[in-house]
Amino acid sequence: MSAQIWLRAETKPHERRTALTPESAAALLEVGFGVTVEASGQSCFPVESYADIGCAIADAGTWPEAPSDAFIMGLKELPESSASLIHRHIYFAHAYKEQAGWQDVLGRFTRGGGALFDLEFLVDASGRRVAAFGYWAGFAGAAVAVKTWCGQMLGRDPVVAALSDYADRDALIADLKAELGDAAAAAGRTPSVIVIGAMGRSGSGAVDLAKALDLETSEWDMAETKIGGPFDAVLAHDIFVNCVLVFSSIPPFVTKQTILAPDRALRVVCDVSCDPFGDYNPVPLYSECTTFEAPARRLLQGDVPLDLVAIDHLPSMLPKESSEDFSQQLLPTLLQLGAPDDGVWGRALAVFKDKSQGL
Repeated sequence: MSAQIWLRAETKPHERRTALTPESAAALLEVGFGVTVEASGQSCFPVESYADIGCAIADAGTWPEAPSDAFIMGLKELPESSASLIHRHIYFAHAYKEQAGWQDVLGRFTRGGGALFDLEFLVDASGRRVAAFGYWAGFAGAAVAVKTWCGQMLGRDPVVAALSDYADRDALIADLKAELGDAAAAAGRTPSVIVIGAMGRSGSGAVDLAKALDLETSEWDMAETKIGGPFDAVLAHDIFVNCVLVFSSIPPFVTKQTILAPDRALRVVCDVSCDPFGDYNPVPLYSECTTFEAPARRLLQGDVPLDLVAIDHLPSMLPKESSEDFSQQLLPTLLQLGAPDDGVWGRALAVFKDKSQGL
């Protein structure tokens, strides 16, 4: 049984990724799905690449006019509005851990009779996510952290200039190697890195980035963190990349007090998991994300400054590769969308119903 998918244009600045590539759209069309794609000036895939394979094309932002049985698909949040939502939506809503505004987000669905299938909560029978951008989030997050360290060593102001996307991984690595060469010459050394959550998707991406630059890297995961933080070892490294996304309260890895240690070597914190709005963040040093325009925020001044990177759409630095990876992971589940009450979709729908009770 097939379904109608309406791919909306992203409105978040610099968000060039998509959850549905032309290749995956073609696979859906082949088995009878209907696919409509909104024209977008910022997507890494031109709308013509969808039109050429037979997708219907619509103007950007016209998804509220889609047929009521269509699934509206995107990546990042919907444009701010209080309008009720009648459709079934597929995207990262970031509303299930009581983040700021979560009741408003879910309330739009309950008022309109729509439903949310949150991409973060599409899980298999074992509870593992069926698709994630984690690897590329970790890879890009570690890259921005290295850029920040380089900026400190080179005395830049701002420490990191506004970010833009790269054609591919190789282009990013080449840029970093050149920048790191200048910074290492100024500092007399390269930075040390600690990745917490190193065995996960995003952690493995962060580790791969560090190793591609031949950086000394400590790989921590559950075995190293089971005693509970905060951890002095984090403060002994130049760069700390957090790749742990938690769903319950745990002792923090660092705190506003521990980073005041007089012997702190730590200069850059990159929170790839980037969840400052809930109560479960193990890096409770900030209350709002940084951005592509201003990637780093200075937490501490002095001879050993400390900068924070916490960007919530890091894979946008490598939009084509990250989109292809995510869409390929998601495709088998999309092919089951004709039965939205069953399997992966049914589990996601149950989470929505549970979290929106009483709204």
